[in-house]
Amino acid sequence: MIVTYKFPAPVSLADVRRAAARGAQRYLNLPGLLRKNYWLSEDGMRAGGIYVWESRARAEAFYTPEWRQFFTEQYGVPPELEYLHSPVTVDNAAGRIVVDAE
Repeated sequence: MIVTYKFPAPVSLADVRRAAARGAQRYLNLPGLLRKNYWLSEDGMRAGGIYVWESRARAEAFYTPEWRQFFTEQYGVPPELEYLHSPVTVDNAAGRIVVDAE
């Protein structure tokens, strides 16, 4: 899952770092969330998160209309959500390769 915010003017890495640090705690130990990375494009016009969920059902349960409203208010622009398949994962931290069941 990739969540993207497109801004009308560039934002700084420092701004994204501060916002991420304020909100990161809510994702710690979130059921079904395996990993989240915050990101900012080189030009500062897009930012968001890359989420790895244990299932699409877990992700869909999290991205409620209330979630969307809260983050639209926080960032001033609505988020765009894109679901992606991840058929193979190379996990260097665990030293393994995980292949999704077909």
